[in-house]
Amino acid sequence: MTGSLLEVIALDVRDAVAAEKGGADRLEIVADMASDGLTPAVETVAAISRECGLPQMVMLRSEASFLAGPESIEGLRRDAKALSEAGAAGFVFGFLDRAGVVDLAATEALIHAVAPLPWTFHRAVDHAADVQAGWRAVRLLPNLATVLTSGSPGGVADGLPVLKTRCEAGDGPLIMAGGGLKPGHVPALLDYGVRAFHVGSAVRASWSEPVDPRRVREWRSLVD
Repeated sequence: MTGSLLEVIALDVRDAVAAEKGGADRLEIVADMASDGLTPAVETVAAISRECGLPQMVMLRSEASFLAGPESIEGLRRDAKALSEAGAAGFVFGFLDRAGVVDLAATEALIHAVAPLPWTFHRAVDHAADVQAGWRAVRLLPNLATVLTSGSPGGVADGLPVLKTRCEAGDGPLIMAGGGLKPGHVPALLDYGVRAFHVGSAVRASWSEPVDPRRVREWRSLVD
């Protein structure tokens, strides 16, 4: 891999192939961006595995919220098994309870379900009632590869000071910066010590349009 990790959101095979062509290192596979990304179909992951060599980090999220009751977790455990058999290299999940506290029971249940595969805690951490306490709870979880975070519910532009503080505390290797990430944020993030970047809408004209390899290439040279 080159200097930094570049992860691109892919909704289908066409996106995945375009992301690979543009120089991405890894894919985040999701469905339904209108709901901010839900669990994709097993068939999608299997099809991407056949056509694209990039590792797939697959979303486990059954509803457009950060809540997960026992039934929802049971369904996601079954999904995880089928998706890993279809070619998932790892998973993306993370839950809050109704008070906005990181739901450790739900999150740990899925960590066990996906083990030994790595996983990413997604931007639920930015929406915790207490963002600092949420971060402290998440950073110690087992098999955690990265945390997709902007440092703030408002996006990277608002969260830069928080991301800087986390890097100064030694958590830079865990951070994957994403959520409103713009090219202008990258030099500061690299300077802080962030080495993983996540893009979705930034590499396409709109969510109804496919990933544009040329835009991926621009991000590739930017983060390196």
